Amino acid sequence: MPRPTMLSSALKVFDFSLGQMLWSRRSVFLALLVGAPVLLAVVVRIFAAAGWLPVVNGAQVAGPSLFGVLMWLLFVRFVVPVLGVFYGTSLMADEVDDKTITYLFTRPVPRASVLLGKYLAYLACVVMLLLPAIVIIYFLVIPVGGSIGQGFPLLAADLGMVAVGVAAYGAVFAFVGAWLKRPLIVGLVFAFGWEQTVLLIPGYLKRLTVAYYLQALVPHAMPQESAMSMLMTAFQDLPAVWVSLICLAAITLLALWMGGKAVENREYILEQ
Repeated sequence: MPRPTMLSSALKVFDFSLGQMLWSRRSVFLALLVGAPVLLAVVVRIFAAAGWLPVVNGAQVAGPSLFGVLMWLLFVRFVVPVLGVFYGTSLMADEVDDKTITYLFTRPVPRASVLLGKYLAYLACVVMLLLPAIVIIYFLVIPVGGSIGQGFPLLAADLGMVAVGVAAYGAVFAFVGAWLKRPLIVGLVFAFGWEQTVLLIPGYLKRLTVAYYLQALVPHAMPQESAMSMLMTAFQDLPAVWVSLICLAAITLLALWMGGKAVENREYILEQ
């Protein structure tokens, strides 16, 4: 029998990994992480109906502005990186911890296809749950002082931006998980230590982050109320959208390639 190709092997791994991810303990974490912004949007809608929303410059805060703040502060800054860290670093680490990686590697398939198939399952699982939640938030928040149909182009851009973000972060942390023995701490330090610090420093270091390119894809203006945003607008020069898309695609492909190489070359020792 001919040796299975990388793509066919990855699709087989994707087939059984997707069901495992959807019914795993991490899915509870994903549901809570996705459900919290939806619950917040419900609260905003209730406050708007009761007339309790804050007034800025003599007018009540509009729905499009609220939706933009939710996308910036919740999804771009928190939800997307967290999902990438917790899912990406676990793609290979969970197999090692559960001592099931031996069964995968004894199959006549390329080792790298295991990582690729599990990455595709992660991407499908997160996108299927995260994007509908954003649509629900949109229909809850936008009618507050705004028109639903008016913001559809922004919604489409938001959905694309989130999909690109989870793909890039997932690939980066899939490489970290395949390379390091305890990748979760490194992933958290990178996403919420290195990236958040470097973005505030003038210079070229911010080009070594995913967030620098991802925030250029957000179709909403950055909220100006926080000191953090004032510092960032003082120092940052956002790249063009097409540059960001090319760079994020390059980061994703390069990280997956290096992750595949790490899986091929690493000797996984199972602890007794």
